[in-house]
Amino acid sequence: MPKPSPDRVWGTDALAAIDLGSNSFRLEIARLRGGDYKTLAYRKEPVRLGAGLDAQGMLTEEAMQRGLDCLARFGAELSGFAPERLRAVATQTLREAQNRDEFLRRAQAVLGFPIEVISGREEARIIYAGVSRLQPDPAPRLVIDIGGRSTELILGRGATPLKAESFQVGSVGLSVRYFGDGRFTPEGFRAAQVTAAAELEEALGTFAKGQARPAWRQVLGSSGTVGAVAQIVAASRVAGGVINAESLRWCIEACLRAGSVDALDLPGLKADRKPVVAGGLCILYTLVSHFGIDTVLPAKGALRQGLVFELAERLKLHQQAPSADLREHTVDEMQRRFEVDRAQAQQVRALAERLFRQLMPQAPAEQHLELGWAAAWHELGLLVSHHDHHRHSHYLIGHLDAAGFSQSQLRRMALIALGQRGGLRKLNLDPADEALRWQIMALRLAVIKAHAREPIQLDAMKLQRNGTRVSLRLPKGWAPSHPQALYLLQEEAQHWARSTWATLELAA
Repeated sequence: MPKPSPDRVWGTDALAAIDLGSNSFRLEIARLRGGDYKTLAYRKEPVRLGAGLDAQGMLTEEAMQRGLDCLARFGAELSGFAPERLRAVATQTLREAQNRDEFLRRAQAVLGFPIEVISGREEARIIYAGVSRLQPDPAPRLVIDIGGRSTELILGRGATPLKAESFQVGSVGLSVRYFGDGRFTPEGFRAAQVTAAAELEEALGTFAKGQARPAWRQVLGSSGTVGAVAQIVAASRVAGGVINAESLRWCIEACLRAGSVDALDLPGLKADRKPVVAGGLCILYTLVSHFGIDTVLPAKGALRQGLVFELAERLKLHQQAPSADLREHTVDEMQRRFEVDRAQAQQVRALAERLFRQLMPQAPAEQHLELGWAAAWHELGLLVSHHDHHRHSHYLIGHLDAAGFSQSQLRRMALIALGQRGGLRKLNLDPADEALRWQIMALRLAVIKAHAREPIQLDAMKLQRNGTRVSLRLPKGWAPSHPQALYLLQEEAQHWARSTWATLELAA
């Protein structure tokens, strides 16, 4: 009997989010109707990917296989799910892993959907989106999220994150480093707390009580560590069942009394949390004692819910008002910051998007957007130097901390910007990535057409593609009156002739 389609199981308005965390992988399928959030399915597997980073920053094959096995199960459940209704994101472990591209290639194959690596600040921003929507409150508050290899702190008011930062210290990382042999010792706890304090010290002036502006009135803890500790203290009825300095000291003392992970038997503590609870306790106790926090309350939302809310907003905005996408505002802000010639960027963007539609009429909307944003930013590097500005643009775009964009998307846009001029061999393109090839060709031709920085006729260039062969048709009589542009187009055809990806022919 054939398996029912996802639409029949969850409905055509279902949205899915996958969080490839350093400790656990999570899948959430949800529905938003009239502002109400309903979870349709939730899966969580303790993959502990972060524990598989070796001393050289490489993911071990064993750790990768745990992740791939989990994603294969998620993929089977999501088979047939509409790609535009799903986001899969990876966090700190894959920000660090030197061999992340190898893992992502294999992971995307078994999952069946793209996976984005997001920056720490972007992770923090999305976490706050989930918390603020599921637990609305107009008052200023501090949200903390202790993950497997990073900790996010977000100061916000209402639905707006005002300050968001990510710090490279997490429950898995500390547990592996100081309790990796499974033993709990006073020396291990002291060393772990010193490490946590050193990593978080720079955040005191921004997030600590009496320093934060606006002054927060409440502290919420999102995700696994706070949830696990909340269950322990509630079940143990210590300190009134709330998370504070007293209950955290009690938890640490309980670990020391047990002496080891195997002997640890705390009420409410699940088996999958036992190997990483000590590291999480050290970070949480450091935050409470150093940041002047009286009580930490468990939050209802987390990264995965934030992804669902933002995915719903993106779909709605692209149908009604694409310019309202947060990423468009980010593009505009960066153009101002880097003093971009916005009139030039706009005409290059308009022509590049037009040419790409001719090359790939059925391309997903997100690929059109990526090309448009890369075109809008293709001259960021001019602020650094006019010489080889495309290389400076490539570096800047690839290293931006840009709200709404994942690291994966920024790296792709950076590659498109690098390809705007010069030889093509430097790009080292993946032959299987057909869309990237045509995005780069569209931008290159648009840059050539607009090279004189004068108003251009968008419909003057027409492309026809047959496989990897592209024919560029120009208006009759155009060539004699545009000798410089013709020269550049002839050089462009030679660049593509020397590549192995496509050919470009000029036709009258």
